[in-house]
Amino acid sequence: MREELMEILREQRPDVDFEVEQALIDDEILDSFDIVSLVSELNDNFDIAINVDDLLPENFNSADAMLELIQKLQEEG
Repeated sequence: MREELMEILREQRPDVDFEVEQALIDDEILDSFDIVSLVSELNDNFDIAINVDDLLPENFNSADAMLELIQKLQEEG
C-alpha cells in the first residue's frame, strides 16, 4: 500500500521528496489544487471516501500521515 501511495505522490509532484518531507502543508509544498487532485486519486485507488472532516493539515503533512488516514478509512469502510 505504501508503494502505491508513493507512486501516486510522485506522479502528482515529481519535484517533491515525499520520503523525507514532514510538513507538506505547513511549509506550503502542497497547495489546495494539489490536495484536491490527491484526494481524488486516493479515493479512487484505495476505494475510500476522504471527506471534509479529514481535510486537516496533519492528515496530509507527510506520506506516513496520508497512509495512516488511508488505513483508518479502509478499516471504517
